[in-house]
Amino acid sequence: MICFSLCVTVGTPLWQKFRWFHKNKYLFSQGKECNGVRIPVDTTRPNPNEVEFDNLYLDMNGIIHPCTHPEDKAAPKNEDEMMVAIFEYIDRLFNIVRPRRVLYMAIDGVAPRAKMNQQRSRRFRASKEGAELVEDKKRIREEVIQRGGYLPPEEIKERFDSNCITPGTEFMDNLAKCLRYYIADRLNNNPGWRNVTVFLSDASVPGEGEHKIMDFIRRQRAQPNHDPNTHHCLCGADADLIMLGLATHEPNFTIIREEFKPNKPRPCALCGQLGHDIKDCQGTAREKQGEHDEFADSMPVSEQEFIFIRLCVLREYLARELTMASLPFPFDFERSVDDWVFMCFFVGNDFLPHLPSLEIREGAIDRLVGIYKDVVHKTGGYLTENGYVKLERVELIMQAVGVAEDNIFKKRKEDDEGFKRRMREKKKRMKQRGPAYLTTGQFTPHALGGRNQPEAVQNARHQAYEMRKQSMDPDSNNSTESRGAKRKAEDSDSEPEPEDNVRLWEEGWKQRYYKNKFDVDVMDEDFRKKVVQSYVEGLCWVLRYYYQGCASWKWYFPFHYAPFASDFKDIKGMFTDFEKDTKPFQPLEQLMSVFPAASGNFLPETWRNLMSSPDSSIIDFYPDDFAIDLNGKKYAWQGVALLPFVDERRLRAALADVYPDLTPEEVKRNSLGSDFIFLGKAHPLYDFIQELYRTEATEVTALLLSELQTSFFLLCRVKFLDPQYPDGFVFKATLLPRAKIPTNVLKPEDFERGGHRGSWRPQLGFNPNRQQAHLDQSSFRALGHNLNTGQRGRGHFSSAPPPSSYHQGNYRPPHGGRHQSFQRKTRMLTRTNTHTTALILIMKVAEKRARLQIRGLTEVTT
Repeated sequence: MICFSLCVTVGTPLWQKFRWFHKNKYLFSQGKECNGVRIPVDTTRPNPNEVEFDNLYLDMNGIIHPCTHPEDKAAPKNEDEMMVAIFEYIDRLFNIVRPRRVLYMAIDGVAPRAKMNQQRSRRFRASKEGAELVEDKKRIREEVIQRGGYLPPEEIKERFDSNCITPGTEFMDNLAKCLRYYIADRLNNNPGWRNVTVFLSDASVPGEGEHKIMDFIRRQRAQPNHDPNTHHCLCGADADLIMLGLATHEPNFTIIREEFKPNKPRPCALCGQLGHDIKDCQGTAREKQGEHDEFADSMPVSEQEFIFIRLCVLREYLARELTMASLPFPFDFERSVDDWVFMCFFVGNDFLPHLPSLEIREGAIDRLVGIYKDVVHKTGGYLTENGYVKLERVELIMQAVGVAEDNIFKKRKEDDEGFKRRMREKKKRMKQRGPAYLTTGQFTPHALGGRNQPEAVQNARHQAYEMRKQSMDPDSNNSTESRGAKRKAEDSDSEPEPEDNVRLWEEGWKQRYYKNKFDVDVMDEDFRKKVVQSYVEGLCWVLRYYYQGCASWKWYFPFHYAPFASDFKDIKGMFTDFEKDTKPFQPLEQLMSVFPAASGNFLPETWRNLMSSPDSSIIDFYPDDFAIDLNGKKYAWQGVALLPFVDERRLRAALADVYPDLTPEEVKRNSLGSDFIFLGKAHPLYDFIQELYRTEATEVTALLLSELQTSFFLLCRVKFLDPQYPDGFVFKATLLPRAKIPTNVLKPEDFERGGHRGSWRPQLGFNPNRQQAHLDQSSFRALGHNLNTGQRGRGHFSSAPPPSSYHQGNYRPPHGGRHQSFQRKTRMLTRTNTHTTALILIMKVAEKRARLQIRGLTEVTT
């Protein structure tokens, strides 16, 4: 083993101020094709975003899930296709980011017990929803066929159980092997990987993927030779990555993630058509794509786009919000950022339920910040320090929230009633106005030159009658909504409201809450104190997890619900420290802790029998059905799954009898592994490591190779151990010496000059000197004419607007916001001369024509 240190050189008003993150797209190159041969992107060239990243970190579970069971396209047919999809996804990220020093891939390993409760809930829910979907499809299929509807033949195929994406399964073991091959191939064959140090932390290494990455960063930055100006880029879909990035206090930290597009159409699970859900399926025949349905299997699939989130800009916004004058102690912005991260835990995280009075959609974070700025003068200091909580100061915050709880609950009820009233009024206006849909069939307007040519008019009198009948009956099953032309609008009154027995807006809410949620009387002070103590321990555990690493693998919050803020009294002495030297579960033990019985096929036979056998001593851990408490929400996925908590001692006692039944392969999968480091032959450390392991030189003769149809990779792969630190070592949550803060991108002088109207706007992209180019009218006409037909909206010739409308700033495309995205991207183009840039764009578009995608305009700028 080698041990060395690499010198690696939100819905509230506050969140709304940097919601531009989700609109700020960046440029990247795409591979080209020549005579049917794909030419890869040259990642050795400078990054087209005019920024060079040092380290790229991949939270692999955010890649594995969409590649194995995508929601917006056909699923892979087998495991081989899944692996290829994962390879292509990583390639695309590498092409965009182009790291120059480190690529770190982290797959979720065995999680701390605090996280297992959420994993257990998710997997039980997924199993239950999957079984319900199968039953619904069977029932609705029979109903549709009985009504004379048409449905395609039911395909008999094995359903992919996403629960296999859990440490200890054969799938995860195969994935690790495939990733090792992939890394070896890229280090040998891709010039952009040549000098990159690659780390692989697979599912056998304990810890969540993003926290293994954070632990790596913490340990590297604590080294004396660490470059404090390293530019990090982290890829992942979890919302807490923003908090984790802020917790590093690295000045150059960027998050790349898939662009979230709400209300993306999903095909019906029964007929495969877009525009309706399975419960609204009427079994109508699919419209032909082309005269002879020749385009049925060739409809363009939009490639997923990515966005960058620059945390240095978020820090600028936080500086505006958190800076306080006239404090009785020196103001430290880094400490205030840590306090802000801590306060966000109260609105919910993966380890603790949110406090009943704090909902993020109701401005809970702004409320907490306001209270924090009012109370901090009394606290005498900050709430946290290096990941440790000052509980006596937190209590002042909770008391202030507790005073407002009664008014918060009443206002929540008023807002909810107001929303329902507005929805009823809107529905009434829509009924009076008549149906707002386009007709279908032979009278539908068709775009000239489109694939679908209109059929000759037949029986026009009957068709006119049907159209008039539909216009008089908006809820008719013959409307276009049921035919899939438009998704049916959600009716807030169509489903009965869930019964709310707590009624937090009425007097006696605390008594009803504890009786309904915990089955105890509110006068039971000892029980309420026990719940608060567990929650306080959880707050300390989560903050330590973010800033220092896992404080205890055994601790978890043993309740389904949180206490009230007003219950936080005398909390200073409620917590001392966590149990030392705890160990994570073994992989198969975690499977037994989080899997439902329906996923027992991923476990050894004698182990899975413990999930289903009536004689099993732990059969109660695996209920076939369980209640979901909506807890004031409307949808089941928002509710609380009331599953029994796993008793670790009982589980281990039951497993002791079946451990001897494990095969050697299963014993291997049940073992904890290590990180690996991969170096290509061109890497400066390659010869150094090779000399440490070389015993004697061995040559492979040409005669031996003549019979083999294979490839040989030259690389070095060794186990990697992070730098070790003594017990009690504290990683400092502060900016490092010599760290250079990026140039501010907000414009306070513009804000002041404008009379405090509007909001501060940062630059687009990474280059503060980039100028915006505006295309003239002829350029827009040429671009609109040559765009891929798959990019055009249905029913109009081009998504390019009238040039005069663009310059006036009042153009709104008739079919969504596709063109606003086009405008943003074209305005970002670097130029020395507007007409020169426009001319180059026109030439490139004319050359690529149908293959050009809007997002490929990067190539024009290089």
